[in-house]
Amino acid sequence: MQTRVQGETPAAFLDEEQALACVHCGLCLASCPTYLETGNENDSPRGRIYLMRMLQQERLSLHTTVTPVEHIDRCLGCRACETACPSGVAYGALLEHTRDHIERNLRRPFLQRILRNWLIEGIFPYPSRFRMAVMPAIWLKKMGVEHLLPGFLRESLSLIPDRIQARPLPGSLTQRERPSKGRVGLLTGCVMPVLFNGTHHATIRLVERLGFDLVIPGEQVCCGALFAHSGKLDMAKRMARQNIEAFAAADCDVILVNAAGCGAMLKEYQSLFSGDTKQEESARLLSANVRDFSEWIHELAFEYLGELLKKRQGTPAEAPDSDPFHLLNVPTTFHDACHLAHAQGITREPRELVQAVAGDLYAELPEADICCGSAGSYNLTEPQMAKRLQARKIQHIERTNARIVVTTNPGCILQMEAGLRKRGLDQVKVMHLADYLLQAIEELEGVKTQ
Repeated sequence: MQTRVQGETPAAFLDEEQALACVHCGLCLASCPTYLETGNENDSPRGRIYLMRMLQQERLSLHTTVTPVEHIDRCLGCRACETACPSGVAYGALLEHTRDHIERNLRRPFLQRILRNWLIEGIFPYPSRFRMAVMPAIWLKKMGVEHLLPGFLRESLSLIPDRIQARPLPGSLTQRERPSKGRVGLLTGCVMPVLFNGTHHATIRLVERLGFDLVIPGEQVCCGALFAHSGKLDMAKRMARQNIEAFAAADCDVILVNAAGCGAMLKEYQSLFSGDTKQEESARLLSANVRDFSEWIHELAFEYLGELLKKRQGTPAEAPDSDPFHLLNVPTTFHDACHLAHAQGITREPRELVQAVAGDLYAELPEADICCGSAGSYNLTEPQMAKRLQARKIQHIERTNARIVVTTNPGCILQMEAGLRKRGLDQVKVMHLADYLLQAIEELEGVKTQ
């Protein structure tokens, strides 16, 4: 049973002006994954905003029998509604502040507290702890005993790769043979260095190939998105402060992020410190330098690939364009990570890169920008809805006949890989854009991908 924390009093947690910007027009409904699945207005953006306002006005309680918390928990936070909204409603901010209010005023059931506070928030944001927690899971998979476990644990295990790489990341790389084009800082994050170590190395090799110096600040920590999205804004601020200091000391021209959720969080650090003039300004300065991997590399990659092709053909390099290079002869599609497409508004750049590499073998994915059900830790906290959205995504992938699915976020990769295995589509490979581009470049260079 969910109970209210004793001694807490309701406060104005919601920006009423932002909430009232929603005119309940319903244009967001076709973009909301949970509404598409349930058809329940309480699981739609406008329905949830109504619930949020009722909570603030104390017309609804957090611990009623049919609780509004259930519908707010079920929100993926994908922010597709923001893309669709003609009124510019800042739904993501409304959701985070509502969840912060819930976590301050509601004592969740014991098992939920174990899952959220101990497992997700106590382990995931800390790479060393996360690595230690993942290893036993990998051993269980190798022993083939998943079928003996409860369904919840079986589903969780399906998300974990069969093995992980553990190559250390360099602290910095400096161009020695040619002048540097600039200084690039890399956010390593928490899940990425453990489960996607190879993707970090692919990113680093591309940064180096393109002629930039690289720095990876050792003092950086988790971006804080996991805490912000689950309603722990104080912890998110703590993480943000440490990253702001770490990257300010590193003196980077660009802060490169290859996980869409992390990039969105860094770009919105300023909103965490609204009212704190000094901290808000330092957050703004950091956010101004943050670039998602796809938007940073877009023009650079076209130029580099164009030069490689011209050298191979023995003709002078010309101005880069976005015509297909036809480098990888594999049917390919692209899935939009929610926090790249909707939170950052980036859809063209990664898609053009994939189309250029795949050429005529590129197929557009139906509902490409509808969430796959990963949404950070959502597939652990809301496994039933996550499974439904996973199956929906896999059905669309199957219709494209693609053999490679490219995306830009680690959670999406894990979620789609698990869904493809369930469907018996082991021949379909899910790749991060950095890995995909490096493979294409090394094919062109005649270098064997490590």
